[in-house]
Amino acid sequence: MSARDAQKLAYDKDLDLVKIAPQAKPPVCRIMDYGKYCFEQQKREKEARKNQKVVAIKEIRMFSAIDTHDFETKVNQAKKFLTGGDKLKVSVRFRKRAIAHPQIGEELLEKFKDACSAVGTVEKPAKMEGRSMVMFISPKTSK
Repeated sequence: MSARDAQKLAYDKDLDLVKIAPQAKPPVCRIMDYGKYCFEQQKREKEARKNQKVVAIKEIRMFSAIDTHDFETKVNQAKKFLTGGDKLKVSVRFRKRAIAHPQIGEELLEKFKDACSAVGTVEKPAKMEGRSMVMFISPKTSK
């Protein structure tokens, strides 16, 4: 059908003539209500955004000299974050002369990693950043 005939047919039906595949030989067109099509497309995109899961990065800070009960509290909080689907940034801050002993922080993060191994896996291992040592843990995928 010629473009002129198709345009006249669309005009008679009070609809729009929309090119579906303009690069094809001959171009493929469709007669439809373009405004309604755009509205439905936006509605589908909005629904897709609504179902999208945003992963937040939660942070847990500890000091190199932490007591056992405080450590257990931090581990329980971390498990709660990881089961909720959030990533976790665990940092050990060093005060004053404690920075001279980074192995204490490494041991603490290793202990933390072992305590959270049931619900999370280490994404980035422990690394010094200024006066703190940082490790990233991501939740285990349940498939």
